[in-house]
Amino acid sequence: MPPDNHVHTEWSWDTAVGSMEGSCARAVELGLPSIAFTEHVDHTSWYLARSGPYANENHLAMADENLLLTPPPLDVDGYLDSVDRCRTLFPGLRILTGVELGQPHWHAAECAAMLGPGSFERVLGSQHCLPHESGFAEPWLLYPLREPASVMRDYLAEVVRLVNSDAAFEVLAHIDYAVRSWPLETFDPEDFEEEFRYALRATARSGRALEVSTRIPMHATILRWWREEGGGAISFGSDAHQPELVAHGFREAADLADANGFRRGRSPADLWIR
Repeated sequence: MPPDNHVHTEWSWDTAVGSMEGSCARAVELGLPSIAFTEHVDHTSWYLARSGPYANENHLAMADENLLLTPPPLDVDGYLDSVDRCRTLFPGLRILTGVELGQPHWHAAECAAMLGPGSFERVLGSQHCLPHESGFAEPWLLYPLREPASVMRDYLAEVVRLVNSDAAFEVLAHIDYAVRSWPLETFDPEDFEEEFRYALRATARSGRALEVSTRIPMHATILRWWREEGGGAISFGSDAHQPELVAHGFREAADLADANGFRRGRSPADLWIR
């Protein structure tokens, strides 16, 4: 089993049922070599839906009267204390500190201040939002307002801007994030081959690793394109927000990675490389 390098706990602002201790226990149960707690750090405010499949009561409670959500900051001291406690409770499990930086190329100063003390061992960069009117919105809100293909292309174009930036992160998280809310019956990455390849090529040239996210299974074609475009490393991430989802789908993801020529690094906790 590969390490799970993308897990959220009670320290992430959006995780109502997370548990760092419970996630560690699940990792030990599964025999994972390590787990990284990459809590959300978001400096972008974005609009929510009041109703529908993507309405979230916990998020709505944090939003203002215009449904604008401004995520609260990460309690770094509390988070690090929790990591230390879990390292004592689970001495056989390697536990990495980490953060998932949302749109870090839009918030360079804030992200630099967060990373400055060197407290985080695994840093992910994520693209969750796109510009919308005078603010920002996630893809699921934009799909009903625009032609879905244009939203997907805009999303992948913003990924290119993210990886071409100087933002300090080593792993591009869930390049297929916009696929999660794809509004049509099926999604075929071949319809966006040029855009995916361009984003993957830019990521490879930046020297960053690509996350194989199992929140929804990554399409095998995308990982093949990553290899063909020169990608040298991958990271596995469940994006779990509750303990029972840690390493969900990892056996299938590891088989997919193996079929594309990726192998464990020198240490079982390392990123997989070609």
